[in-house]
Amino acid sequence: MKQNKYDDPLFFEKYSQMPRSVGGLNAAGEWYVLRSMIPGLKDKKVLDLGCGFGWHCRYAREQGAQFVVGVDISARMLERARATTHDTAIEYRQQAIEDIDFPDGSFDVVISSLALHYVAAYEVVCRKVFRCLAAGGTFVLSVEHPVFTALAAQDWYYDEQGQRLHWPVDNYQQETLRQTRFLDTDVVKYHRTVATLLNTLMDAGFRITTIAEPQPTAEVIAAYPEMKDETRRPIFLLVAAVKPV
Repeated sequence: MKQNKYDDPLFFEKYSQMPRSVGGLNAAGEWYVLRSMIPGLKDKKVLDLGCGFGWHCRYAREQGAQFVVGVDISARMLERARATTHDTAIEYRQQAIEDIDFPDGSFDVVISSLALHYVAAYEVVCRKVFRCLAAGGTFVLSVEHPVFTALAAQDWYYDEQGQRLHWPVDNYQQETLRQTRFLDTDVVKYHRTVATLLNTLMDAGFRITTIAEPQPTAEVIAAYPEMKDETRRPIFLLVAAVKPV
């Protein structure tokens, strides 16, 4: 199943109003950690899977990447990306992540930010990324944390006054799709355990180098007070892995 909720006009409009959609990478609570996991990009060939508005593509070029390919299934996302990109070394392609088919060794760095929990064929994607990376290349990805995706409700447990008490975790070992609500829209996400996320990378041939479960910085929380509870449980899992030489 290949989802494309972002081409729904109402969903796209609500997504466009999110802090990270307006403020870019610096408004993303996990960016300060993800950025540290991305290797030097000077003269590198970069692929961004689920590129959205193209923030990571443009960042890669700012860091000196030779060229960047951004892949996304959404025509609306790519229309916005192209409208805000004025760089012939960035190419945007409309394509489902699981359908990529680049020649072996095409890229030095592959980035995927908060996209793979929407993809059923995670194992297939890991194998394809491994093939299209050059030896010594790096795959840096972020997904919603399995603590966050375990329950389809993806919500806090509240007291009678509506105060957040704790974040419930249940059915963690049941690796199935979750029918969730995001921006008042029904969305399918795929829950996988931490073990599955990491072992699938290693089974594809990768060597994992860094794992992170970031929380927003004090500066981000000051700018976006609604993120204050994101320090109480992990919402993102970040992984960097390399293709051995």
